[in-house]
Amino acid sequence: MDRLSLSTLGHHLQTLRRARGWSLSQLATAAGIAKSNLSRLEQGDGNPTLDTIWRLAVQLHVPFGTLVAPIQVPLGEDGVEVRLLDQGQDAPRVDAYWMRCAPHITRHAEAHSPGTRESLTVVSGQLEAGPEASVRALSAGDTLSFDADQPHLYRTHDTWATLLMTIVYTDTEAVP
Repeated sequence: MDRLSLSTLGHHLQTLRRARGWSLSQLATAAGIAKSNLSRLEQGDGNPTLDTIWRLAVQLHVPFGTLVAPIQVPLGEDGVEVRLLDQGQDAPRVDAYWMRCAPHITRHAEAHSPGTRESLTVVSGQLEAGPEASVRALSAGDTLSFDADQPHLYRTHDTWATLLMTIVYTDTEAVP
C-alpha cells in the first residue's frame, strides 16, 4: 500500500476508534494485535495484512468496506488483491469487491461478523472457495454463496482467478 493510502487508512481508523470512545489498548486487545502495531497503523506507518484490517473492522462493528472506503488502490498481500467497488447504504449493508488471486495461493479468511453472507462470481480462471469444511471448485461464470461468519478460503492452482465478490452484512451492529 502506498504512503497516501496508509495515511488515509490510519486517519480513518483513528476516527472510527475515537468515535466509539475506545483507547488504542482496547481496540488492539479486542482485535488481537499489538498496541504498538495499531499505533503505527493509525500514524500511517506499517504494512497491515488483509486479516488485520478485517479484524479491526469486525471489532469496530463496521463493514470491511467502511474501513477501507477512503483508499483508492487495491489492497493486497501474498498474491491476493482486493478493491472496493461500491458500498450500499441500505439495510442490509452490501459491499461489492473486485478480487484477483495469483496462481498457487491459498488464502484463509477469518470468520466475518455473525450473519454475514458472501457471494463469489468467477470472471476468469479457476479456484476453489467456500467454507473450509465444504470448499467448491469454481470456473468462469460460476457463482457461489455461503455463510461467511465461519472460516473460509480461496485456493488457486495453475491460473490467475478474477472474481466479483459481494458481502452482505445482516448483523445490525455492522452498520455504523
